[in-house]
Amino acid sequence: MKKILAVMMACALVFLLAACGNNDSASGDSGSNGNKKEIKELTMGFVPSQEADQIADTVKPLSDYLSKKLGVPVKAQVMTDFSGLVEGMRSGTIDIGFTNPFGYVQAADRANAEVLVKAIRLGSDTYRAQFVVSANSKLKSVDDIAKTKGLKWAYPDPLSTSGYLFPGSLLMDKGVKNLETFYTQQAAGGHDSAVLAVYNGQADFATTFEDARTVVKKDAPDVMDKLKVIGYTDKIPNDGVSVSKDMPEEWKTKIKNAFMSINDDKEALKVMNDVYSWDGVAEATDKDYDIVRTVYERFKDKLE
Repeated sequence: MKKILAVMMACALVFLLAACGNNDSASGDSGSNGNKKEIKELTMGFVPSQEADQIADTVKPLSDYLSKKLGVPVKAQVMTDFSGLVEGMRSGTIDIGFTNPFGYVQAADRANAEVLVKAIRLGSDTYRAQFVVSANSKLKSVDDIAKTKGLKWAYPDPLSTSGYLFPGSLLMDKGVKNLETFYTQQAAGGHDSAVLAVYNGQADFATTFEDARTVVKKDAPDVMDKLKVIGYTDKIPNDGVSVSKDMPEEWKTKIKNAFMSINDDKEALKVMNDVYSWDGVAEATDKDYDIVRTVYERFKDKLE
């Protein structure tokens, strides 16, 4: 009986070792949990900054470029919004996500995302929000805005990073307890529209990215003279590209290197500029977005 039991245990051990060996041989790529994972295709998620059908055509050259660099097909998928992108990354249907600052913080929180690279624009991997008033306004600083109740505030959208959330957080830092009751708010629908609201006398101040006045110069050639900037927020990290933390480390490195190589390819860089106005690509870390997390906590209910 003991011999039979010993033989059965030995067979079981052989079977177990064989099963483990077969699992390890699936691919040479290891995930963060130590398991092997074979990657045959990657899907990138985009939230349109233009018409959905236009961005689908615009990103195809980028898909082709990354497919060549990575050695596997990389397809693009246009998402309806950042919530859909985050959910796609959480469920595993999106492998690579183009996320704005708050979108990344949400993706890191809900989808275990990890940022790899971020945009360079105008020579910088950060940007600021600005406060714009009429050139003859009595408002001289952000402190003046924070002390004056009842002002008409024009902004692009209540979920805009530079148009509302960072400026709103700064005003709260300066003592405004309730943004909704302290100001008369006007969601203009775009950074250009917010600027024009002040230009046309429909608002006392506007908050936009720096310097959104240039966007409306074609329609308002004298906008730089008629409007002035009286303050800025802290620097905000640019939007970036993220993957799941569970993706094999080797593939994280491959994807990061593929995006960084765009800096040395004029045609690929033009594609990035066409897609999201990227002038270059910089390495990014999760810590870069800590300042965004601070603001995110203040507006978490609104963002969700």
